[in-house]
Amino acid sequence: QVQLVESGGGLVQPGGSLRLSCAASGSISSIHAMGWHRQAPGKQRELVARINSGGSTNYADAMKGRFTISRDNAKNTVHLQMNSLKPEDTAVYYCNADLTGRRFWGQGTQVTVSS
Repeated sequence: QVQLVESGGGLVQPGGSLRLSCAASGSISSIHAMGWHRQAPGKQRELVARINSGGSTNYADAMKGRFTISRDNAKNTVHLQMNSLKPEDTAVYYCNADLTGRRFWGQGTQVTVSS
């Protein structure tokens, strides 16, 4: 089992920045990748960014150049730095942890981009 707790969401103006964090606990050694997804009202959940145990990252096209995923192994935490935020980035952001054959989700954190 893996438990994930997200933090850092909130309200920000267009063009602003936010940093999300996801703290993992439990079967940490079994995690081979972590990532962020988001879900806007009326839309399907979509990948935002992913980082694997080797440190390789990948991003959805809409986030490339604006979002950066990173990890702090000592604190079992993954961060998502979001810059140049747009109203269309408004969504609930979910952290996920991938183990062999299983995916765990956090409870989600709301990000609202509005003036």
